[in-house]
Amino acid sequence: MSFRMKNDEGFTGLEAAIVLIAFVVVAAVFSYVVLGAGFFTTQKSQEVVHTGVDQASSSMEIIGNTYGIRSAAVQYLQYVKFTIGNTAGGTGLDISKMTVSYSDDTARDADADYQTDSGYDLTDKLYTASATANMQWGVISKINADDDSLLEPGEQFIIGVSVPTSTTVNKPFSINLQPAVGAVFQIKKSVPAYVDKINILY
Repeated sequence: MSFRMKNDEGFTGLEAAIVLIAFVVVAAVFSYVVLGAGFFTTQKSQEVVHTGVDQASSSMEIIGNTYGIRSAAVQYLQYVKFTIGNTAGGTGLDISKMTVSYSDDTARDADADYQTDSGYDLTDKLYTASATANMQWGVISKINADDDSLLEPGEQFIIGVSVPTSTTVNKPFSINLQPAVGAVFQIKKSVPAYVDKINILY
């Protein structure tokens, strides 16, 4: 008769502890990954919210009428003049970094040249630029403002934008103002049936 010895040893305390530690480590790593992903998502969401607030709070508005100007020698508009300011609760806008574009059904300029001149020096340039393909724009004068190019709450900038010779009677056109931060502001107007030296545009 032969006897067979069976070695059915159970888990020792040390083995059980090792398995338990392994489970704890895996759970900790998994929790860290999940929490890290959650923090990353939260941070990105905050960035999106802050960017949206900046975009909304950096808007501008037209104050008063928009005017079309010409000299006595021509029968088309040579430049457009309007006043801009911040909307309520808006933040400062660096006007020198703004992109100004023009379009009608026959002419287009995607990026008019910004001029640092002001007053008559600027308007003289705008009269001349109208007869060329090189559109220009700048700040003619400022109201309640300091000497920098930052349009701050409470300040008003009177802007002049040269327009091409195609801006004749009954011509609809648009001027887009694209600040460095914020949405595009579009000015859509039409040249009146009779072009006077100074015209209110509708």
